[in-house]
Amino acid sequence: MNIAIRKIGNSEGIIIPKEVLDRMGLKAGDNVNLAEEAGQLVLKPIDDDFARQLEHAERFMDKYKVALKKLAE
Repeated sequence: MNIAIRKIGNSEGIIIPKEVLDRMGLKAGDNVNLAEEAGQLVLKPIDDDFARQLEHAERFMDKYKVALKKLAE
């Protein structure tokens, strides 16, 4: 499938066809991760629940880092 990079305001972007979004279970407003892999651009859906849980875990670990370090000894 060939698509063009288009001017969107002060940026550039692509329009992802609806049928592709439907197959991937994505909709407007969903977050995706963009990565470069072996010279290719790869979009991967982000599990918002997992991302939110990971953010909470990181805050917990930062808040209690001294206690967690003691427990690890």
